[in-house]
Amino acid sequence: MECFYASFSPTGSGSFQQVCVNSGVISNMGSAPIELVASSTVAALSSSTNIIFILTCAVLVFWMQAGFAILEAGSVRPKNTNNILFKNLMDCAIGALGFWILGYSFAFGNGRTEAENSGRDNRFIGSGNWALQNFNDDTEYHLFFFQWAFSAAATTIVSGSLAERCRLEAYFIYSVYLSTFVYPVVVHWVWSGTGWLSSTYVDEEGNRYLSKNGMIDFAGSGVVHMVGGFAGLVGTYIMGPRTGFFGHKSNAEATLKGSNELLCSLGVSILWMGWYAFNAGSALGYSGTNSQMNVAGKVAVTTTISAATSSIVTTIYSRVALGYYNLTLCLNGVLAGLVSVTAACGVVEPWAAMMIGIFGSLVFLGASSLIKRYKIDDPLEAFPVHGACGLWGCIAVGIFASSSNIARAYGLDNDAVQTGNQLRNQIIGVVVIMVWVVGTMAPLFLMLKSFGLLRVTPQEEQLGLDAVEHGVQLAHNRAGVDKRAKPVRVQSDSPRHLGNIPHRENGSDLPSPANTRDQAARHGFSVAVKNSYRNPGTNPGTPLGMVKKGYPSPKRKRDEDRKRN
Repeated sequence: MECFYASFSPTGSGSFQQVCVNSGVISNMGSAPIELVASSTVAALSSSTNIIFILTCAVLVFWMQAGFAILEAGSVRPKNTNNILFKNLMDCAIGALGFWILGYSFAFGNGRTEAENSGRDNRFIGSGNWALQNFNDDTEYHLFFFQWAFSAAATTIVSGSLAERCRLEAYFIYSVYLSTFVYPVVVHWVWSGTGWLSSTYVDEEGNRYLSKNGMIDFAGSGVVHMVGGFAGLVGTYIMGPRTGFFGHKSNAEATLKGSNELLCSLGVSILWMGWYAFNAGSALGYSGTNSQMNVAGKVAVTTTISAATSSIVTTIYSRVALGYYNLTLCLNGVLAGLVSVTAACGVVEPWAAMMIGIFGSLVFLGASSLIKRYKIDDPLEAFPVHGACGLWGCIAVGIFASSSNIARAYGLDNDAVQTGNQLRNQIIGVVVIMVWVVGTMAPLFLMLKSFGLLRVTPQEEQLGLDAVEHGVQLAHNRAGVDKRAKPVRVQSDSPRHLGNIPHRENGSDLPSPANTRDQAARHGFSVAVKNSYRNPGTNPGTPLGMVKKGYPSPKRKRDEDRKRN
Protein backbone atom coordinates (compact mmCIF):
# COMPACT_ATOMS: atom_id res chain seq x y z
CA MET A 1 0.00 0.00 0.00
CA GLU A 2 1.32 3.44 -0.97
CA CYS A 3 0.30 6.62 0.84
CA PHE A 4 -0.40 9.87 -0.99
CA TYR A 5 -1.65 13.34 -0.22
CA ALA A 6 -4.70 14.29 -2.27
CA SER A 7 -6.83 17.38 -2.81
CA PHE A 8 -10.59 16.90 -3.03
CA SER A 9 -11.23 20.46 -4.14
CA PRO A 10 -12.74 20.78 -7.66
CA THR A 11 -9.93 23.17 -8.53
CA GLY A 12 -7.18 21.35 -6.69
CA SER A 13 -6.56 24.38 -4.49
CA GLY A 14 -7.96 22.97 -1.27
CA SER A 15 -6.09 21.35 1.59
CA PHE A 16 -4.47 17.96 1.05
CA GLN A 17 -5.46 14.82 2.95
CA GLN A 18 -3.68 11.52 3.19
CA VAL A 19 -5.14 8.67 1.15
CA CYS A 20 -3.95 5.17 0.34
CA VAL A 21 -3.61 3.30 -2.93
CA ASN A 22 -3.69 -0.52 -3.01
CA SER A 23 -3.35 -2.42 -6.31
CA GLY A 24 -4.64 0.49 -8.27
CA VAL A 25 -7.69 0.90 -6.06
CA ILE A 26 -7.93 4.10 -4.07
CA SER A 27 -9.30 3.50 -0.60
CA ASN A 28 -10.54 5.79 2.15
CA MET A 29 -11.97 8.21 -0.40
CA GLY A 30 -15.44 9.44 -1.08
CA SER A 31 -14.59 10.94 -4.46
CA ALA A 32 -11.66 10.70 -6.82
CA PRO A 33 -8.85 13.18 -6.13
CA ILE A 34 -7.66 15.37 -8.95
CA GLU A 35 -4.08 15.63 -7.60
CA LEU A 36 -1.93 13.00 -5.95
CA VAL A 37 1.37 13.70 -4.21
CA ALA A 38 3.58 10.97 -2.75
CA SER A 39 4.35 11.32 0.97
CA SER A 40 8.07 11.21 0.18
CA THR A 41 7.61 14.22 -2.10
CA VAL A 42 5.82 16.13 0.67
CA ALA A 43 8.66 15.30 3.09
CA ALA A 44 11.24 16.53 0.59
CA LEU A 45 9.23 19.70 0.01
CA SER A 46 9.01 20.28 3.76
CA SER A 47 12.77 19.86 4.12
CA SER A 48 13.47 22.22 1.24
CA THR A 49 11.10 24.82 2.67
CA ASN A 50 12.86 24.56 5.99
CA ILE A 51 16.30 25.05 4.43
CA ILE A 52 15.14 28.02 2.37
CA PHE A 53 13.61 29.63 5.46
CA ILE A 54 16.77 29.23 7.54
CA LEU A 55 19.10 30.36 4.74
CA THR A 56 16.99 33.45 4.11
CA CYS A 57 17.02 34.34 7.80
CA ALA A 58 20.77 33.70 8.00
CA VAL A 59 21.42 36.09 5.11
CA LEU A 60 19.36 38.79 6.86
CA VAL A 61 21.17 38.18 10.15
CA PHE A 62 24.44 38.59 8.28
CA TRP A 63 23.04 41.80 6.78
CA MET A 64 22.94 43.09 10.35
CA GLN A 65 26.74 43.38 10.08
CA ALA A 66 26.12 46.25 7.68
CA GLY A 67 23.88 47.83 10.31
CA PHE A 68 26.54 47.45 12.98
CA ALA A 69 29.19 48.91 10.67
CA ILE A 70 27.09 51.94 9.70
CA LEU A 71 26.02 52.57 13.31
CA GLU A 72 29.59 52.40 14.59
CA ALA A 73 30.92 54.55 11.75
CA GLY A 74 28.43 57.25 12.70
CA SER A 75 29.24 56.94 16.41
CA VAL A 76 33.02 57.44 16.21
CA ARG A 77 34.95 60.52 15.20
CA PRO A 78 35.88 60.87 11.51
CA LYS A 79 39.54 60.10 12.18
CA ASN A 80 38.57 56.55 13.24
CA THR A 81 35.94 55.69 10.62
CA ASN A 82 38.20 53.58 8.41
CA ASN A 83 39.39 51.65 11.44
CA ILE A 84 35.95 50.74 12.79
CA LEU A 85 34.74 49.64 9.35
CA PHE A 86 37.83 47.49 8.91
CA LYS A 87 37.22 45.80 12.27
CA ASN A 88 33.63 44.98 11.32
CA LEU A 89 34.82 43.39 8.11
CA MET A 90 37.48 41.34 9.87
CA ASP A 91 34.92 40.10 12.41
CA CYS A 92 33.23 38.27 9.57
CA ALA A 93 36.42 36.99 7.94
CA ILE A 94 38.24 35.86 11.08
CA GLY A 95 35.07 34.54 12.68
CA ALA A 96 34.14 32.51 9.60
CA LEU A 97 37.38 30.53 9.60
CA GLY A 98 37.54 30.15 13.37
CA PHE A 99 33.92 29.06 13.69
CA TRP A 100 34.31 26.65 10.78
CA ILE A 101 37.47 24.95 12.07
CA LEU A 102 36.78 24.86 15.82
CA GLY A 103 33.83 26.98 16.95
CA TYR A 104 30.96 24.96 15.50
CA SER A 105 32.49 21.77 16.87
CA PHE A 106 32.80 23.25 20.37
CA ALA A 107 29.18 24.45 20.10
CA PHE A 108 27.45 21.38 18.69
CA GLY A 109 30.04 18.63 18.26
CA ASN A 110 28.58 15.45 16.89
CA GLY A 111 25.25 16.11 18.52
CA ARG A 112 25.32 12.87 20.48
CA THR A 113 24.87 12.32 24.21
CA GLU A 114 27.66 11.14 26.49
CA ALA A 115 26.16 7.65 26.61
CA GLU A 116 26.17 7.42 22.81
CA ASN A 117 29.51 9.19 22.34
CA SER A 118 31.60 8.48 25.42
CA GLY A 119 34.56 10.81 25.90
CA ARG A 120 33.47 13.23 23.16
CA ASP A 121 30.47 15.55 23.47
CA ASN A 122 29.64 16.35 27.08
CA ARG A 123 27.56 18.81 29.07
CA PHE A 124 30.33 21.44 29.04
CA ILE A 125 31.66 21.45 25.48
CA GLY A 126 31.15 19.76 22.13
CA SER A 127 33.77 17.73 20.31
CA GLY A 128 34.25 16.13 16.92
CA ASN A 129 33.02 17.22 13.50
CA TRP A 130 36.09 19.46 13.16
CA ALA A 131 35.87 21.73 10.13
CA LEU A 132 32.46 20.16 9.38
CA GLN A 133 34.10 16.91 8.31
CA ASN A 134 30.99 14.92 9.30
CA PHE A 135 28.69 16.90 7.00
CA ASN A 136 28.90 14.29 4.27
CA ASP A 137 25.25 14.17 3.22
CA ASP A 138 24.90 17.93 2.59
CA THR A 139 21.82 18.19 4.80
CA GLU A 140 23.10 20.42 7.62
CA TYR A 141 25.29 23.10 6.05
CA HIS A 142 22.51 25.65 6.37
CA LEU A 143 22.62 25.23 10.15
CA PHE A 144 26.31 26.11 10.24
CA PHE A 145 25.69 29.22 8.14
CA PHE A 146 22.88 30.32 10.44
CA GLN A 147 24.96 29.83 13.58
CA TRP A 148 28.00 31.58 12.10
CA ALA A 149 25.91 34.69 11.39
CA PHE A 150 25.01 34.77 15.11
CA SER A 151 28.66 34.32 16.06
CA ALA A 152 29.68 37.32 13.94
CA ALA A 153 27.09 39.46 15.74
CA ALA A 154 28.46 38.54 19.18
CA THR A 155 32.02 39.45 18.17
CA THR A 156 31.02 42.76 16.58
CA ILE A 157 29.38 43.97 19.79
CA VAL A 158 32.80 44.13 21.47
CA SER A 159 34.22 46.46 18.81
CA GLY A 160 31.84 49.20 19.94
CA SER A 161 33.12 49.12 23.52
CA LEU A 162 36.79 49.32 22.48
CA ALA A 163 36.35 51.85 19.66
CA GLU A 164 38.91 54.58 18.93
CA ARG A 165 41.80 53.28 21.03
CA CYS A 166 42.27 49.52 20.58
CA ARG A 167 45.23 48.30 18.54
CA LEU A 168 44.32 46.24 15.53
CA GLU A 169 46.56 43.33 16.53
CA ALA A 170 44.75 43.04 19.86
CA TYR A 171 41.42 43.12 18.06
CA PHE A 172 42.44 40.20 15.85
CA ILE A 173 43.53 38.16 18.86
CA TYR A 174 40.41 38.59 20.97
CA SER A 175 38.16 38.21 17.91
CA VAL A 176 39.63 34.77 17.23
CA TYR A 177 39.45 33.80 20.91
CA LEU A 178 35.85 34.92 21.34
CA SER A 179 34.46 33.40 18.15
CA THR A 180 36.27 30.06 18.39
CA PHE A 181 36.09 29.30 22.12
CA VAL A 182 34.30 31.67 24.52
CA TYR A 183 31.09 32.10 22.51
CA PRO A 184 30.79 28.48 21.23
CA VAL A 185 30.96 27.08 24.76
CA VAL A 186 27.96 29.20 25.81
CA VAL A 187 26.13 28.10 22.65
CA HIS A 188 26.77 24.49 23.63
CA TRP A 189 25.41 25.01 27.14
CA VAL A 190 22.16 26.65 26.05
CA TRP A 191 21.33 25.61 22.48
CA SER A 192 22.86 22.21 21.81
CA GLY A 193 21.11 18.97 22.64
CA THR A 194 23.86 17.98 25.07
CA GLY A 195 24.56 21.24 26.98
CA TRP A 196 23.77 21.33 30.69
CA LEU A 197 21.65 24.52 30.50
CA SER A 198 19.77 23.42 27.39
CA SER A 199 16.00 23.07 27.28
CA THR A 200 16.46 20.02 25.01
CA TYR A 201 19.10 18.21 27.10
CA VAL A 202 18.09 14.92 28.71
CA ASP A 203 20.32 12.25 30.23
CA GLU A 204 19.99 8.48 29.85
CA GLU A 205 17.13 8.48 32.35
CA GLY A 206 15.23 11.28 30.64
CA ASN A 207 16.10 13.97 33.21
CA ARG A 208 17.40 17.49 32.58
CA TYR A 209 20.35 18.97 34.45
CA LEU A 210 18.20 22.02 35.25
CA SER A 211 14.82 20.59 36.11
CA LYS A 212 11.79 20.78 33.84
CA ASN A 213 12.65 23.30 31.07
CA GLY A 214 16.31 24.14 31.55
CA MET A 215 17.26 27.71 30.61
CA ILE A 216 15.14 29.23 27.83
CA ASP A 217 16.88 31.71 25.54
CA PHE A 218 14.84 31.66 22.36
CA ALA A 219 17.11 33.77 20.15
CA GLY A 220 20.13 34.85 22.17
CA SER A 221 19.70 37.59 24.79
CA GLY A 222 22.17 35.61 26.90
CA VAL A 223 24.02 33.51 24.36
CA VAL A 224 24.79 36.33 21.91
CA HIS A 225 24.22 39.70 23.58
CA MET A 226 25.39 39.00 27.13
CA VAL A 227 28.54 37.35 25.80
CA GLY A 228 29.39 40.31 23.56
CA GLY A 229 28.29 42.94 26.08
CA PHE A 230 30.21 41.59 29.06
CA ALA A 231 33.29 40.88 26.96
CA GLY A 232 33.19 44.53 25.86
CA LEU A 233 32.76 45.72 29.44
CA VAL A 234 35.82 43.76 30.60
CA GLY A 235 37.86 45.04 27.67
CA THR A 236 36.99 48.72 28.06
CA TYR A 237 37.52 48.60 31.83
CA ILE A 238 41.01 47.13 31.46
CA MET A 239 41.91 49.36 28.51
CA GLY A 240 40.77 52.58 30.14
CA PRO A 241 38.79 55.51 28.73
CA ARG A 242 39.56 57.61 25.69
CA THR A 243 41.66 60.73 26.11
CA GLY A 244 39.35 63.53 27.24
CA PHE A 245 36.73 61.28 28.83
CA PHE A 246 37.58 62.52 32.35
CA GLY A 247 37.16 66.14 31.39
CA HIS A 248 34.24 68.45 32.10
CA LYS A 249 31.03 66.76 31.00
CA SER A 250 30.08 69.27 28.31
CA ASN A 251 33.65 69.47 26.99
CA ALA A 252 33.96 65.66 26.96
CA GLU A 253 30.68 65.31 25.07
CA ALA A 254 31.78 67.87 22.48
CA THR A 255 35.23 66.32 22.14
CA LEU A 256 34.16 62.66 21.88
CA LYS A 257 30.86 63.10 20.04
CA GLY A 258 30.29 60.83 17.05
CA SER A 259 30.49 62.16 13.54
CA ASN A 260 27.17 61.42 11.86
CA GLU A 261 23.73 60.80 13.36
CA LEU A 262 22.33 60.08 9.91
CA LEU A 263 24.56 57.01 9.73
CA CYS A 264 23.53 56.03 13.26
CA SER A 265 19.84 56.19 12.30
CA LEU A 266 20.39 54.18 9.14
CA GLY A 267 22.41 51.57 11.03
CA VAL A 268 19.73 51.11 13.68
CA SER A 269 17.04 50.80 10.99
CA ILE A 270 19.01 48.02 9.29
CA LEU A 271 19.52 46.28 12.63
CA TRP A 272 15.81 46.48 13.44
CA MET A 273 14.98 44.92 10.09
CA GLY A 274 17.55 42.16 10.53
CA TRP A 275 16.30 41.45 14.03
CA TYR A 276 13.16 39.90 12.60
CA ALA A 277 15.31 37.22 11.00
CA PHE A 278 17.44 37.01 14.15
CA ASN A 279 14.41 36.26 16.34
CA ALA A 280 11.88 34.68 14.00
CA GLY A 281 14.59 32.57 12.32
CA SER A 282 15.32 31.00 15.69
CA ALA A 283 12.05 29.09 15.33
CA LEU A 284 14.23 27.03 12.97
CA GLY A 285 11.73 26.71 10.21
CA TYR A 286 9.00 24.42 9.05
CA SER A 287 9.01 21.06 10.82
CA GLY A 288 6.19 19.25 9.06
CA THR A 289 3.41 21.23 10.72
CA ASN A 290 2.55 24.89 10.86
CA SER A 291 3.34 25.20 14.59
CA GLN A 292 6.87 26.57 14.26
CA MET A 293 5.90 28.95 11.49
CA ASN A 294 3.06 30.22 13.66
CA VAL A 295 5.57 30.78 16.45
CA ALA A 296 7.79 32.71 14.01
CA GLY A 297 4.86 34.96 13.11
CA LYS A 298 4.18 35.70 16.77
CA VAL A 299 7.87 36.38 17.36
CA ALA A 300 7.77 39.14 14.73
CA VAL A 301 4.93 40.81 16.62
CA THR A 302 6.51 40.62 20.08
CA THR A 303 9.82 41.88 18.66
CA THR A 304 8.08 44.90 17.14
CA ILE A 305 6.14 45.81 20.26
CA SER A 306 9.14 45.62 22.59
CA ALA A 307 11.36 47.74 20.34
CA ALA A 308 8.65 50.35 19.78
CA THR A 309 7.79 50.60 23.48
CA SER A 310 11.40 50.93 24.58
CA SER A 311 12.13 53.68 22.06
CA ILE A 312 9.07 55.64 23.23
CA VAL A 313 10.12 55.37 26.89
CA THR A 314 13.65 56.61 26.19
CA THR A 315 12.24 59.44 24.08
CA ILE A 316 9.99 60.53 26.95
CA TYR A 317 12.93 60.29 29.33
CA SER A 318 15.09 62.50 27.12
CA ARG A 319 12.39 65.18 26.94
CA VAL A 320 11.71 65.16 30.68
CA ALA A 321 15.24 64.68 32.02
CA LEU A 322 17.28 66.51 29.37
CA GLY A 323 14.75 69.06 28.18
CA TYR A 324 14.92 68.03 24.53
CA TYR A 325 14.34 65.01 22.28
CA ASN A 326 17.65 63.15 22.05
CA LEU A 327 17.98 61.09 18.87
CA THR A 328 20.85 58.97 20.18
CA LEU A 329 18.84 57.94 23.24
CA CYS A 330 15.87 57.04 21.05
CA LEU A 331 18.05 54.88 18.78
CA ASN A 332 19.62 53.10 21.73
CA GLY A 333 16.12 52.63 23.13
CA VAL A 334 15.16 50.70 19.99
CA LEU A 335 18.17 48.42 20.41
CA ALA A 336 17.51 48.01 24.14
CA GLY A 337 13.97 46.81 23.43
CA LEU A 338 15.16 44.41 20.73
CA VAL A 339 17.85 42.87 22.94
CA SER A 340 15.50 42.63 25.93
CA VAL A 341 12.82 40.62 24.10
CA THR A 342 15.21 38.33 22.20
CA ALA A 343 15.22 35.60 24.86
CA ALA A 344 11.47 35.67 25.45
CA CYS A 345 10.09 36.57 22.03
CA GLY A 346 8.73 33.08 21.35
CA VAL A 347 7.23 32.39 24.78
CA VAL A 348 5.40 35.60 25.76
CA GLU A 349 2.22 37.41 24.77
CA PRO A 350 2.29 40.85 23.09
CA TRP A 351 1.32 42.64 26.31
CA ALA A 352 4.27 40.99 28.06
CA ALA A 353 6.56 42.13 25.24
CA MET A 354 5.44 45.69 25.94
CA MET A 355 6.34 45.31 29.62
CA ILE A 356 9.71 43.79 28.70
CA GLY A 357 10.39 46.79 26.45
CA ILE A 358 9.46 49.28 29.18
CA PHE A 359 11.75 47.70 31.77
CA GLY A 360 14.42 47.13 29.12
CA SER A 361 14.64 50.87 28.43
CA LEU A 362 14.97 51.56 32.17
CA VAL A 363 17.70 48.93 32.48
CA PHE A 364 19.56 50.56 29.61
CA LEU A 365 19.31 54.03 31.12
CA GLY A 366 20.39 52.79 34.54
CA ALA A 367 23.34 50.80 33.22
CA SER A 368 24.49 53.71 31.05
CA SER A 369 24.45 56.07 34.03
CA LEU A 370 26.18 53.53 36.26
CA ILE A 371 29.21 52.87 34.05
CA LYS A 372 29.72 56.59 33.50
CA ARG A 373 29.69 57.13 37.25
CA TYR A 374 32.54 54.64 37.55
CA LYS A 375 34.45 56.32 34.69
CA ILE A 376 34.02 53.41 32.27
CA ASP A 377 34.11 54.64 28.69
CA ASP A 378 31.85 52.66 26.35
CA PRO A 379 31.64 54.77 23.16
CA LEU A 380 28.64 52.94 21.67
CA GLU A 381 26.89 52.03 24.93
CA ALA A 382 27.47 48.39 23.98
CA PHE A 383 27.34 47.08 27.54
CA PRO A 384 24.16 48.94 28.60
CA VAL A 385 22.40 47.87 25.38
CA HIS A 386 23.67 44.32 24.93
CA GLY A 387 25.09 43.21 28.27
CA ALA A 388 22.62 44.71 30.75
CA CYS A 389 19.53 44.37 28.55
CA GLY A 390 20.58 40.87 27.55
CA LEU A 391 20.70 39.91 31.22
CA TRP A 392 17.28 41.47 31.80
CA GLY A 393 15.87 39.66 28.76
CA CYS A 394 16.87 36.27 30.15
CA ILE A 395 15.37 37.06 33.55
CA ALA A 396 12.18 38.30 31.87
CA VAL A 397 11.51 34.78 30.55
CA GLY A 398 11.01 33.54 34.11
CA ILE A 399 8.62 36.43 34.85
CA PHE A 400 6.51 36.84 31.72
CA ALA A 401 6.60 33.50 29.87
CA SER A 402 3.43 31.40 29.82
CA SER A 403 3.16 27.62 29.96
CA SER A 404 1.06 27.50 26.80
CA ASN A 405 3.62 29.48 24.80
CA ILE A 406 6.48 27.31 26.07
CA ALA A 407 4.51 24.23 25.06
CA ARG A 408 4.01 25.57 21.52
CA ALA A 409 7.60 26.70 21.05
CA TYR A 410 9.43 23.88 22.84
CA GLY A 411 6.89 21.09 23.32
CA LEU A 412 7.38 21.21 27.12
CA ASP A 413 4.15 21.14 29.09
CA ASN A 414 4.68 21.68 32.83
CA ASP A 415 4.26 24.16 35.69
CA ALA A 416 7.83 25.53 35.71
CA VAL A 417 6.65 29.14 35.28
CA GLN A 418 3.97 29.00 37.98
CA THR A 419 6.26 27.40 40.58
CA GLY A 420 9.17 29.79 40.01
CA ASN A 421 11.36 26.99 38.71
CA GLN A 422 11.82 28.74 35.36
CA LEU A 423 12.93 31.98 37.02
CA ARG A 424 15.47 30.02 39.06
CA ASN A 425 16.84 28.39 35.91
CA GLN A 426 17.14 31.76 34.18
CA ILE A 427 19.04 33.29 37.10
CA ILE A 428 21.44 30.35 37.21
CA GLY A 429 22.02 30.72 33.48
CA VAL A 430 22.84 34.45 33.49
CA VAL A 431 25.15 34.13 36.50
CA VAL A 432 27.09 31.31 34.87
CA ILE A 433 27.37 33.19 31.56
CA MET A 434 28.66 36.31 33.33
CA VAL A 435 31.26 34.34 35.29
CA TRP A 436 32.39 32.46 32.18
CA VAL A 437 32.79 35.53 29.96
CA VAL A 438 34.54 37.65 32.60
CA GLY A 439 36.72 34.74 33.72
CA THR A 440 37.90 33.92 30.19
CA MET A 441 38.19 37.39 28.65
CA ALA A 442 39.82 39.27 31.55
CA PRO A 443 43.07 37.22 31.49
CA LEU A 444 43.38 37.75 27.74
CA PHE A 445 42.92 41.53 27.95
CA LEU A 446 45.30 41.76 30.92
CA MET A 447 47.95 39.78 29.07
CA LEU A 448 47.62 41.98 25.98
CA LYS A 449 47.90 45.07 28.17
CA SER A 450 51.00 43.77 29.96
CA PHE A 451 52.76 43.24 26.62
CA GLY A 452 51.74 46.69 25.35
CA LEU A 453 49.55 45.23 22.62
CA LEU A 454 46.14 46.40 23.78
CA ARG A 455 46.02 50.16 23.31
CA VAL A 456 47.56 52.73 20.99
CA THR A 457 49.64 55.56 22.44
CA PRO A 458 47.96 58.88 23.37
CA GLN A 459 49.73 60.54 20.43
CA GLU A 460 48.38 57.94 18.00
CA GLU A 461 44.93 58.22 19.56
CA GLN A 462 44.93 61.98 18.96
CA LEU A 463 46.00 61.56 15.36
CA GLY A 464 43.36 58.90 14.79
CA LEU A 465 43.56 55.21 14.02
CA ASP A 466 42.89 55.78 10.33
CA ALA A 467 46.31 57.42 10.00
CA VAL A 468 48.09 55.17 12.49
CA GLU A 469 46.71 51.75 11.55
CA HIS A 470 45.61 52.14 7.92
CA GLY A 471 47.91 54.68 6.32
CA VAL A 472 45.13 57.16 5.57
CA GLN A 473 46.90 60.43 4.84
CA LEU A 474 45.90 63.26 7.10
CA ALA A 475 45.26 65.46 4.07
CA HIS A 476 42.44 63.11 3.08
CA ASN A 477 40.89 63.29 6.52
CA ARG A 478 41.40 66.78 7.87
CA ALA A 479 38.31 66.59 10.05
CA GLY A 480 39.71 63.41 11.54
CA VAL A 481 42.32 65.22 13.63
CA ASP A 482 40.17 66.43 16.45
CA LYS A 483 40.47 70.19 16.69
CA ARG A 484 38.07 70.45 19.61
CA ALA A 485 40.39 68.75 22.09
CA LYS A 486 43.39 70.33 23.73
CA PRO A 487 46.42 68.79 22.01
CA VAL A 488 48.46 66.22 23.87
CA ARG A 489 52.22 66.37 23.49
CA VAL A 490 53.66 62.88 23.93
CA GLN A 491 57.04 61.36 23.30
CA SER A 492 56.73 57.88 21.84
CA ASP A 493 59.12 55.13 20.79
CA SER A 494 56.51 53.52 18.61
CA PRO A 495 57.96 52.48 15.19
CA ARG A 496 54.60 53.06 13.55
CA HIS A 497 53.67 55.15 10.53
CA LEU A 498 51.49 58.14 11.33
CA GLY A 499 49.71 58.65 8.02
CA ASN A 500 52.35 60.04 5.70
CA ILE A 501 54.57 61.17 8.58
CA PRO A 502 57.11 58.32 8.86
CA HIS A 503 58.65 57.15 12.09
CA ARG A 504 61.18 54.47 11.23
CA GLU A 505 63.41 52.32 13.32
CA ASN A 506 66.63 52.80 11.34
CA GLY A 507 68.26 56.08 12.30
CA SER A 508 69.92 56.42 8.91
CA ASP A 509 66.54 56.27 7.20
CA LEU A 510 64.86 58.92 9.31
CA PRO A 511 63.62 62.06 7.58
CA SER A 512 65.39 65.28 8.30
CA PRO A 513 63.84 67.43 11.03
CA ALA A 514 63.05 70.13 8.50
CA ASN A 515 61.33 67.70 6.12
CA THR A 516 59.28 66.14 8.92
CA ARG A 517 58.30 69.58 10.15
CA ASP A 518 57.17 70.59 6.66
CA GLN A 519 55.06 67.42 6.23
CA ALA A 520 53.29 67.92 9.54
CA ALA A 521 52.75 71.63 8.98
CA ARG A 522 50.72 70.88 5.84
CA HIS A 523 48.24 69.03 8.06
CA GLY A 524 47.83 71.66 10.78
CA PHE A 525 50.61 70.58 13.15
CA SER A 526 53.94 71.89 14.26
CA VAL A 527 56.47 69.24 15.23
CA ALA A 528 59.30 69.20 17.71
CA VAL A 529 61.93 66.72 16.52
CA LYS A 530 65.04 65.74 18.43
CA ASN A 531 68.23 66.21 16.45
CA SER A 532 70.29 63.81 18.56
CA TYR A 533 69.72 60.34 17.12
CA ARG A 534 71.13 57.17 18.57
CA ASN A 535 73.46 54.90 16.67
CA PRO A 536 72.13 53.73 13.29
CA GLY A 537 70.53 50.31 13.36
CA THR A 538 68.80 50.86 16.68
CA ASN A 539 65.49 52.47 17.46
CA PRO A 540 66.39 56.13 17.88
CA GLY A 541 63.29 56.82 19.94
CA THR A 542 62.74 59.96 17.94
CA PRO A 543 59.64 61.66 19.29
CA LEU A 544 57.21 63.31 16.99
CA GLY A 545 55.85 65.74 19.56
CA MET A 546 52.70 66.77 17.78
CA VAL A 547 51.22 70.06 18.88
CA LYS A 548 48.58 72.13 17.14
CA LYS A 549 49.41 75.41 15.47
CA GLY A 550 49.19 78.18 18.00
CA TYR A 551 51.03 76.05 20.56
CA PRO A 552 54.76 76.80 19.98
CA SER A 553 57.35 74.06 20.01
CA PRO A 554 59.87 74.09 22.90
CA LYS A 555 62.67 75.37 20.63
CA ARG A 556 60.55 78.20 19.32
CA LYS A 557 59.47 79.08 22.84
CA ARG A 558 63.11 79.25 24.00
CA ASP A 559 64.01 81.51 21.09
CA GLU A 560 61.15 83.84 21.88
CA ASP A 561 62.14 83.94 25.55
CA ARG A 562 65.72 84.89 24.60
CA LYS A 563 64.48 87.73 22.40
CA ARG A 564 62.30 89.10 25.19
CA ASN A 565 65.22 88.96 27.64
